[in-house]
This record gives sequence, C-alpha cells and structure tokens, in this order.
Amino acid sequence: MAVNNNIQQRSSHKPGVHVCNPEPAPDSIPVRPQTRRAILDGCHVTVLVLSVLLIVAISYTSFKSIPFLDDSLYMNFQLVVCLVFIADFFVELWLTPRGEKHLYVRSRIAYLLLSIPYLNIIDAFSIQLSYDTLYFVRFIPLCRGGLALVIVLDYLAENRIAGLLMSYIAIMVLVIYFAGLIFFAREQPVNPGVTSYWDAFWWCVMQSTTLGCSIPAITPAAKILQFILSMMGEIMFPIFTVYLANLIIRHRNRLKIIKNEDTSVKSYPSPISSQTSPDTKVASDGKIS
Repeated sequence: MAVNNNIQQRSSHKPGVHVCNPEPAPDSIPVRPQTRRAILDGCHVTVLVLSVLLIVAISYTSFKSIPFLDDSLYMNFQLVVCLVFIADFFVELWLTPRGEKHLYVRSRIAYLLLSIPYLNIIDAFSIQLSYDTLYFVRFIPLCRGGLALVIVLDYLAENRIAGLLMSYIAIMVLVIYFAGLIFFAREQPVNPGVTSYWDAFWWCVMQSTTLGCSIPAITPAAKILQFILSMMGEIMFPIFTVYLANLIIRHRNRLKIIKNEDTSVKSYPSPISSQTSPDTKVASDGKIS
C-alpha cells in the first residue's frame, strides 16, 4: 500500500504539466464562476472563428487581386471583426477578479492595440500612405487572432516546453503563410520568377531557414519580408533543439522513477517468505525434512 501511494503521489505531480488556474472567489467577480467561464469560452471561440474567416477573406482578395480598399464588403467585415476583438478585451477585463484588473491590462494591452481598425480609420480620414504600407496594415488584426490561437495551443499542450514549441510552430506557419500572400501580391506583377502563390510560399520557407532562394526580391516590401523571415528563422529554430533536449531529459527522469519504484517493490519483504511452519524442520545439511 505504501508503494502504491508513492506511485500515485509521483504521478499526480508530474514536472512541467500545466495546472489549471483555480476559479476566482465568487465575491471578486460580477457573475457566478460558471457563468464567467461560459462567457469567456464563448468569447474565445468567437475570436478564433472570426480570425479564420478573416484569413479566408484576405486570402481570397489576394488570390483574386481585388483592391481591398475598393471592396466595401471586405472593409466592413474587417471593421466588424476589429470591433468584436475590442469588445472581447473589455468583456474579459470586466470578468477579471478585483485586484487583478491592472495585471490584465498590463499583459493584454497589445491585444487592444492590435484590434484597432487602422485600415478603416485611414480610409475614413483619407490618410495618404503607400500601397505597400496599406497592405501591411491590413494584416494587423490577424496578429490579434494569431495571439488567440497561440494561447489556445499553449493551454492544450502537455507541458510548458511543448506549449512553447506549439506556439512557435503556429507563429511560424502563420507568418510564412501571410508573408507568402504579401510577396505574391507585390512581386507577381514585376518578378518573372513568381508565377503562382506556391512560388512565393517556397520563397518564404527558404528565407525562414536562412538558406535563401534563387528567386530574387525586387520590391521594397519583399526586401523587408526577406529580413523579417531570416530573423524569425534564427530566433525560432533553436526552440526545436530546446524541445528535443527537454524531451530526452524528461524521458530519462521517467525511467529513473520507474527503476526506483521497481527497486522499492523488490525490497519489500514478502509476508509468505517471512513465515515458516512450526512443523518444518531444517536439517544441518540445508534439506527440509
């Protein structure tokens, strides 16, 4: 029984496993804990769904070469998405327990700044910017959705290192995908080496590995992307090494725990072997009579 209890205690305290945050005290939030959890889950799902729809809308306008500033449907949709993102920020702030609101604002202020509909503001006030700059601006709301996706992946991960790896993979995939859209939109009219989106996507993949690509960057937007992708690759690829090293260390520690448990089980005296029958006599030569 003592061995089983030790095993249960070890298994219930695995190193690196995420522990769910306890529910706040009912008197510190404006609604019941169950209602608060339901509202937060609904907000998170809504943000993720709108982020996916925004990805589809941007991809469609990019592949079809539709001028997004002239597309009222896209502009109105992006405005609605940004307003929902802003509302999500203030709803979560409202549901944050008293005494922790300043921590929430400090950690999530970037979410609010990324949710501002900059493209609609620029269009409403007729602010003159280059087309390349406007093309980058339209991706700002997607950064907000990407952060939401990273939070979900980190929450679903088995441990901190795995969550970090999944977050970085999600960031890399999103950045490479949208960088491919930008590269395709800006380079395809002037670069003979870019005939389809997959050429642009392959260029982004090779740039992120810091190996480079035979397709040259001609436009200023493409040269900026070349620098960003190279820096991202140098920063993020070492994360894979850290994850593999952590995986090996955890596996070795798990084997040590199992070995120690087997040793403790074998060293535990057996009640059968410790008892001898009074009628059993052992002779001097070691035979039982």
